[in-house]
Amino acid sequence: MVEDIKAANMSTHARKKLMGYLFLLPAVVSFLYFVWYPVVLTFIMSFQSVNLAGATSFVGIANFKTLFADPVFAKAWANAGQFTLLSLLIGYLVPVVVAILINEVRFGQAFFRISVYLPTVAPSVAVSILWLWLFDPSLGLLNKILGWFNLPASQWLLSSQSALPSLVLMATWSGFGGTAIIYLAGLQGVPEELYEAAEIDGAGIWQRAWNITIPQLKPVMMVMFIMQILGTMQVFAEPFIMTGGGPNNATMTILLLIYRYAYTYMDMGVASAASLLLFIVLSILSFIYFKLENRAA
Repeated sequence: MVEDIKAANMSTHARKKLMGYLFLLPAVVSFLYFVWYPVVLTFIMSFQSVNLAGATSFVGIANFKTLFADPVFAKAWANAGQFTLLSLLIGYLVPVVVAILINEVRFGQAFFRISVYLPTVAPSVAVSILWLWLFDPSLGLLNKILGWFNLPASQWLLSSQSALPSLVLMATWSGFGGTAIIYLAGLQGVPEELYEAAEIDGAGIWQRAWNITIPQLKPVMMVMFIMQILGTMQVFAEPFIMTGGGPNNATMTILLLIYRYAYTYMDMGVASAASLLLFIVLSILSFIYFKLENRAA
């Protein structure tokens, strides 16, 4: 009798496990098909001559040789590095400062949280069109503001020197709100007693920020540092809509170059080779991100 009960319990447990695996199966199949299948296909195509109008043939590392011989490919990586550096210099500390200021507000904190987050939910196409008007050399608002202070007008997106910093400025405005909200969430875990003790000792807002807030946010800041690098390496919509990679390839990014190879030159093999290289770089950065996340946890 006891053995029959144990057998029935084991059978029920096995059925529950089977049902769990069956419920999980569609998600696993979808993940493999929509995520890893394109990765494997990209790896295969990077060693082939893939022309949508012709046959496919194995070419070895010829696609990679074509990439490295293309000066625009090196320019795209240089732009990616410059974009990342400028984004970190301009946009990395802005969300931290905004989060600290909002956290210090005693009244209307919800209003400020919503206000800083609004640019993040706006579609990138709409944001790009808005900033195209702001950057317009003759009718744009930014040059009018410069004129109020008797400063010379800028060509913004029309100059190879200012085009990339202009995109960084726009990307910082549109993305800092989401990062600030993450920092605000991290600040909720800081014990209130630390701030109260600091106020009793006469510490001002920036002293409290330097000695309490930033040390408490350091794990989150390290994770967001890697996340920002990952994001800036994959910029596509803004330069595609606003500059097309110009002027003189000053805003050409890796993804935009991949798009150009695939759909302008119709060379899927070289586009796949560039995608594979980008995948390797992003995988290394993602590995670093997970290491930092585990350390923060």
